[in-house]
Order: sequence, then structure tokens, then C-alpha cells
Amino acid sequence: MSCSETARIPISRRLKSPFFWIRLLLGALFITASVDKIIHPEALARIIVNYQILPHVLVNVTTLTLPWLELIVGLLLVTGLWLPGAVLISNLLLFTFYTALLYNTARGLNVHCGCFSTQVEGAPNMAWYLVRDGFFLILGGTLFAATFIRRGSDLSP
Repeated sequence: MSCSETARIPISRRLKSPFFWIRLLLGALFITASVDKIIHPEALARIIVNYQILPHVLVNVTTLTLPWLELIVGLLLVTGLWLPGAVLISNLLLFTFYTALLYNTARGLNVHCGCFSTQVEGAPNMAWYLVRDGFFLILGGTLFAATFIRRGSDLSP
């Protein structure tokens, strides 16, 4: 659906669409997740190292780019700009995050996920991380289906 076609959809109908609210929720989540990581890159780097997945040579690049990618994707989801790309990237990120958590759980490693905070106080709750991030993945998949399969849903602002 093009922007001009979306503009013809009454705002009241767009606001009633669950896809619109899912898009805003995921956008807000990505924006929120990016802030602490941007402010505390050294703490984020330690969290990434603790995952024991990336080679050390990629840790700094990931530390410096991931939070900004999350921020940009979140802003695009909230504003509805470049929506197919934002939905695709957000789902790739959600899948990657979930897979990393699942992989470390299977290896018996308890790591702080670093999803919304770079603080590493207390014992990490891997079960909660998996449930929460699984829910986010379901929301992302729903948005993905609405964007790429049901090309007529009311996603735009």
C-alpha cells in the first residue's frame, strides 16, 4: 500500500488496527533498548563479550553500530517511513537476539541479555528473557506477515 493510498484510510480506522499499535510498540521498544547502550558502550561491549558468540574483532564494531541501528529502526517503525525495510531489519534483529539467548541457554550460560539495560546486577533470568523476547518475536512476525503477506493492512501513521 502506497503512502497516498494509506492517506485515504481514515485515521480512526488506522488507529483501530492492531498492526498500527504493534508497529508503535516495537518501535518504542527498539528506541528504548538503544538509549542505555548508546550512553554506555563499554558496558555493552562487556555484555557482548559475555555472550561468547562473536569473535573479539567484531565486538567493538557491534558495540558502536548495534544501538544506533536499533534507534534508527525504532524511529522508522514509529514514523512509518521506509516501513518494509524497517520491519525486515527489526525482525532480523529480534530473531538474532532470541537465537543468541536460546543458544546460551542451551550451552548452560547465564548471561545478562543487555536488551534494555547495560547493568549487570544480580543473577540473570534466562527464562524470563526467553519468554519476553519470544513475545517480541511473535509481535515482529505478526508485523512481518502484515507487511509482506497481507499488503493491505493499516500499518502507516
